[in-house]
Amino acid sequence: MSDTSYNQALLEFADAGLAALAESTASSSSAKTPAAESHFLCSWMVTALKKRSFSKLIADDLTFWIRQARSMGAGAELKLLLQKISQQYHYIADKQQGLAASLKAMLAELEADDWLIITDQEVSKKLKLDSDGHASLIISDDQFNQRIAGDELLKPITLYVRAPEPAFAAVAYKHDLLISAGNKKASLIKHHKAYQIWPKNLQPALALLQPLT
Repeated sequence: MSDTSYNQALLEFADAGLAALAESTASSSSAKTPAAESHFLCSWMVTALKKRSFSKLIADDLTFWIRQARSMGAGAELKLLLQKISQQYHYIADKQQGLAASLKAMLAELEADDWLIITDQEVSKKLKLDSDGHASLIISDDQFNQRIAGDELLKPITLYVRAPEPAFAAVAYKHDLLISAGNKKASLIKHHKAYQIWPKNLQPALALLQPLT
């Protein structure tokens, strides 16, 4: 398992969980309710965690989802979570090349949509940006110039974004980019969240997930 990426481990887990749920549903005569599905998946996750059936790369995620299911029941929407993971990570599995080109294409589209795009200023301390009500995306010039070689990303790049998160996540996904969860505390720009994109889309943690299509 040492060569398994987080993406691979997560996708294997999600697909296994959905397969186990489908098998249980097919062989059971009990009502197929969201509560019943949540109970099954929570129990299945507990067993998987105890038996260490999956990579330790997702152990923290698994612990968190179990805690959520125990406190929220069907409200944790475990089935929907696994479906979203399966859909997104299957789609992105072969989207590992040309991500710098994808980033530039996304920036061009956002700029055409009247976003304020800044990639030529240093971001090394807390800043305040007056975007005059426009959505905005800032990348520190050192990262934009030093972490890109041709069409490829060499290192993770931080994007500081002020915009509705679902809209930003959707346009990133459209351009084949996995983006990290937004982090307001880590942002150096007021009223913006910090997101990251990684070389080969190999995020080390769960990316922002898209609605099912």
